Formats: sequence, structure tokens, C-alpha cells
Amino acid sequence: MPVEGIESVAVVGAGVMGHGIAQVFAMRGYRVRLIDISEEILRRALERIRWSLEKLASRGRIPRASIEESLSRITTYVDAAEGLRGADFVVEAVPEDIEVKRQVFREASRHASPNAPIVSNTSGLPITALAEAVDRPERVAGMHWFNPPQLMDLIEVVTCKYTGSRTLELVEAVARDLGKTPVLVRRDIRGFIANRVYRAIRYESLLMFRRGEYRPEEIDSAFRYRLGAAMGPFELLDFTGGIEIELSEDRFFGELRSRYPEWEPHDEYVMYRSAAIEVMRERAEAGLIGVKTGRGFYEYPEPGRWAKVSIPREAGERVDLLSVLSPAINLAAWLVRNRVATPEEIDTAMKLGLRFPKGLLEIAREHGADAVKRSLEEKLRRWGGEPYSAFYRPDPGLNEAVAT
Repeated sequence: MPVEGIESVAVVGAGVMGHGIAQVFAMRGYRVRLIDISEEILRRALERIRWSLEKLASRGRIPRASIEESLSRITTYVDAAEGLRGADFVVEAVPEDIEVKRQVFREASRHASPNAPIVSNTSGLPITALAEAVDRPERVAGMHWFNPPQLMDLIEVVTCKYTGSRTLELVEAVARDLGKTPVLVRRDIRGFIANRVYRAIRYESLLMFRRGEYRPEEIDSAFRYRLGAAMGPFELLDFTGGIEIELSEDRFFGELRSRYPEWEPHDEYVMYRSAAIEVMRERAEAGLIGVKTGRGFYEYPEPGRWAKVSIPREAGERVDLLSVLSPAINLAAWLVRNRVATPEEIDTAMKLGLRFPKGLLEIAREHGADAVKRSLEEKLRRWGGEPYSAFYRPDPGLNEAVAT
């Protein structure tokens, strides 16, 4: 049943995320205007939505009779002004280009209903920058979905300095009405919660690989068989094209940080990230970016087609998992101390957004804050000469975050 006052939803961008978001809204009874730049893109989007609905029906997740009913609620537009006109709720899901997104927000501000919330599905660009493109920035918030939107339960609801309380309430209410679990991100910070924390795991894995501590298959095996994660960090980098994504973001990172310093206020994390970016840049220059090229941390017989990698269980037996996770736990403590999120919200984001079997701070509680600090202090002792090692200093709020 649609949230009161929100009947028509405009989804701008019909790509990987946009068509899935449109499908979820349509399944819950909303009238959806799906907007993109060509009829061909929109045709393919509708084909993907039909395929997904049929898949859900074949698994007994939805009645087969609801397929046509859901599709009938979706209207497609190549004219953005026409598609946005009078919309009660706008979701932007275009590529991660700040200027393209700002243009979408300007159009939405002109044509949508005057009180319509305008939200972005960005995975980390500053919501503040998007809010400044509209005439009433209190209508703007982040609404970060996880892929695939039809199946993933988490939505990160991101507030910025302009976001009004009514907007925040409506976005959270819509997320719940869609059957999702909203987690509030209280500061407009790069990567929000789940991606920001997971990147610390990614970065530490890359640095451990560079330093010769572990091979990729050792860390991935430990994640698969001992932690219970669906994939390890190196598998995930290959599968998602994470190296290309990180390097693409790096092009505008410095400029955005200088314009919006609160978007990335954590100097130690920036140095840590820079060291990992160098590892990724070397891999990219060698053409080792994953499934797309057929070669990444693993080999893929058919470039462009993912195949599950065979990783022996015993490969991860010698890995100190806490050593891989402790920098991310330290970052989680920083997020709690800086009131970005609560320990419970961080753990919820990790479990629902990244399918971790346990939350990161739950894992920390099992080991104890002292063990986490010892792990970090050992890293400081071994790698204290590296510029990024400042990130290993135990956060002042670590004890409290783990204990809460």
C-alpha cells in the first residue's frame, strides 16, 4: 500500500540499479515513471523487469498473476520533463558522475511536485552537492539501495546539512513500505556505512597482499569458509569490477574533498586509501581488473563472464582473520564516535547490505576490544614507517563501540 501522498514515483535511470528500483516500487502498488535517454535502453529495462518477475514467480515469491499487474504500473519516458512532471517522489539512479546527477536534480526540482522528496541512489558522492542544485534543498536526501534491489533488504537513508525532517521521515516510511530495512546515515560522508567499512577490509587485504603477508586465495578462503561470507575481498573485486570503480572515483576525489571537506574528514583513512589505490592502479595498468578482461586476482576462461573460483578450504587456515578485520573495526569505532551511525546500525548494514553472517562489531565483541587493539598495535609496530600506518592507531572510542 503506497505511503499516503505518494502515488507516482519517477525513477531516473533504467540501468542495473534503476530498473530494479522501478520494479520494487511497482510491485508494492506505486505508479512508476521510468526515465532514460533512449527507447532501446527502456525496452531492455522492461525485459529485465519481466525476467525478474517471472523468476520470482517461479520460486513462489510472488503470485504469477501479479507479473502483468506490476508491469502495467510502469510507464517509460525519454522526455525527462514529461516523466518528472507532477511526480510525488523522485529517485535518481544515473551513473556516478556528479555533474550528470546535478543536472537530473535540477530537472526534478523544476518539474516534480513542489513537495516531492528528491533522492539519490549514489553509493558515495556528496548528497550536499546534489542538494545545492535544487531550489528547495530540504527535499533532498540519499536513498542508497544495494544490488540487486529486488532481493537486498538494506536501504541506507542519508541526511545532509540541508535535509528536512519531513523528507527524512518520508524516505524512511517509503523504504519500510517497500519491505526494506532503512538504516539512517546521520552525516553525509563518503561511502556511507556499509561500503565505507567494507572498503577498509578491501584496502587492508590489498596491503597485506602487497606486503607479502597473505595470497589472495588465502584471505578469500578464510572469508568463505571461516567467516561465512559469500565471497572474499579479492573475489569481490574481480566480480564487481571494483578496481575500475575505485580508480574512476579517484579522478574526482580530490576536487570533491576540497569543496566538501565534511564529505571526507578522516585524514588517516585518506592516506590508507591512497596506499591501496596504488596497488589497484598497478593491477589496472597490467590489465588485471577481473572478470571483464578474464584476468584479475584469478583467471576467468571467458572474459566478461563470471565463473565461481575454486578456492581450497585449507588455504585460509593460517590467516589471522582479526588482523584482516581490525582496521575496519577501528573505522566502525570512528563512525560511532563521530555520530555517523550506532553500533547496531553498522552491524545491520554489514549483515543486510554485504551479507555478512555477523556484524563487524559483533565479531569484535567476541574477540574483545583488547584483542582488536593488540592487532592494531602489532600493525603499528610492523608498518609504522608507512604513511598509511596512522590509520592503525586504535580509535579513542574503540572500547565503547565494541562494548555497546
